[in-house]
Amino acid sequence: MPRPGSRVEDHGELVLFVQDGDGYPFYARPRFPGGRPALADVLAVRERQRELGVPEAFEWVHETTPGLHDVAVEAGLEVLRAPLLVLDPQGLPEPHPHVRVLGTRPAEVSVVAELAFSSPGTAAGETGAAERDAALAGATPEATRHRHAVADLPGEGVLAVGTAQRAGDVVEIVGIGTLPAARRRGLGGAVTAALARDALNRGAELVFLSAGSPEIARVYERVGFRRAGTACIAAPPG
Repeated sequence: MPRPGSRVEDHGELVLFVQDGDGYPFYARPRFPGGRPALADVLAVRERQRELGVPEAFEWVHETTPGLHDVAVEAGLEVLRAPLLVLDPQGLPEPHPHVRVLGTRPAEVSVVAELAFSSPGTAAGETGAAERDAALAGATPEATRHRHAVADLPGEGVLAVGTAQRAGDVVEIVGIGTLPAARRRGLGGAVTAALARDALNRGAELVFLSAGSPEIARVYERVGFRRAGTACIAAPPG
């Protein structure tokens, strides 16, 4: 997924993607197929990431590289084991009337996502439209090569957002977030479904995503996704 917007560095049995230009910083992953990274590989990449001033981030699929989990922990990283899900198109629900898919990235996408991820999980909370509007006062739209979806409700504004990243005929859905005060209304699932439907309409053959927990995975399962494996996401503690 990162290749169109990055340069690639090889470090033993790990491959590091370094962002080329604006956008999100990327991560390192095992060489595929068959990479078996050692402790020295992980430590070397962490040193290189610090040198570059980018996050010390690693991602991989546990089922393809099961031994990396223990190596990453030995290297001082915390590993999130996230449910990895793929879309069954037959399970997509009817479109939500107030969810729009955009080829631009309005400022609300980054602001709502940041507020949502500051209170992870699916539980309702207090952060809502007032905090969003205050943050928007200093935010600006950004150029993008991805697709974005917003749940924009009359009288309430943008309450949930998400992004679809494409490489060839494969699309990954990322950054699904709902303002805590607007949770438990089905908006995160509706945004996810809209991005998935848009991806299929644009010729995608495979649509996938990673969920932060089994509880969050159930949100996506309700709109047509099924468990296919485990995505491991490793970073330093804190």
